[in-house]
Amino acid sequence: MIKAGIVGGTGYTGVELLRLLSTHDQVQLEVITSRAEAGRRVDDLFPNLRGHCELAFSEPDHGVLADCDVVFYATPHNVAMNSVPALLAAGTRVIDLSADFRLRDAALWSQWYGEAHACPEIIERAVYGLPEMYRQDIAGAQLVACPGCYPTAVQLGFFPLLAAEVVQLDSLVANAASGVSGAGRQAKVDNLVSEAADNYKAYGVAGHRHLPEIEQGLSAMAGSAVELTFVPHLVPMIRGILATLYARLTTEVDLQSLYEEHYRDEPFVDVLPAGQQPQTRSVRGANQCRLAVTRPQGRDTVVVTVAEDNLVKGASGQAVQSMNIMFGLEETCGLEGVALLP
Repeated sequence: MIKAGIVGGTGYTGVELLRLLSTHDQVQLEVITSRAEAGRRVDDLFPNLRGHCELAFSEPDHGVLADCDVVFYATPHNVAMNSVPALLAAGTRVIDLSADFRLRDAALWSQWYGEAHACPEIIERAVYGLPEMYRQDIAGAQLVACPGCYPTAVQLGFFPLLAAEVVQLDSLVANAASGVSGAGRQAKVDNLVSEAADNYKAYGVAGHRHLPEIEQGLSAMAGSAVELTFVPHLVPMIRGILATLYARLTTEVDLQSLYEEHYRDEPFVDVLPAGQQPQTRSVRGANQCRLAVTRPQGRDTVVVTVAEDNLVKGASGQAVQSMNIMFGLEETCGLEGVALLP
């Protein structure tokens, strides 16, 4: 059994990790930390876990965490980078769901997150946790930087086009909308139901923190620098992302065949038949990315639409997927759940 710990178990990604790991037949949850909720039973805060998790939240303890085989960080940025080095030195594997190790350039990270990185020497050891591109690297990793929810949808949507070198690299556009849970569980006025309901808005238009992460990933896929215009939106639903991506074709290509072949062996990427479009409800609660590729009016613009659950394939499910790879398990282990309808 894999002994697992979770740092920061009270947010939405934390409880999603708890939901997935508590029924994973190869995992034993050992510790779940929260300074604010220390001593409180997990199933008291999250009653959906009654009968599945008997643990109580505890204060972070390096010795206890170091005894785990793997530790997940479901924390805001700047938490993991201050404690991960000690766990790595103890031989513990770490999967970080925050942004602390996603960017390869510490100066760029500081530019977007407004502070110096606490351990820039560790960044180069982190493997980006997008299995569809870095599966082999994840298998041997001690530190995995789990991608953000928007970056997952955008990168998976553009990947076949960039790998095939059939689109312009300086004019990519991503228009993406996320449910309110993407903003986290902390109390914010903008997240109140009276503020978010019956409303649809763009944010971070001048520059969003996920942009450098997405461009870094897309450039690696293309083997050359990529420029992306990224506009995120907040949509009045709890969970889910729908991304609409645009690229300018440079050559003739059978787009449907290109996507079907590229993702043929991927268990968690579903290319829909021509003429169908993904819906966020079709992936709710599942570690699934569904996408469609279209060439409107037969012109030279290709449109890719991508749906994922921002808390599962966009966060905690993808983290469990990476854990399965790291420990030599079946990649789908614990992630076979079907999406919830209605």
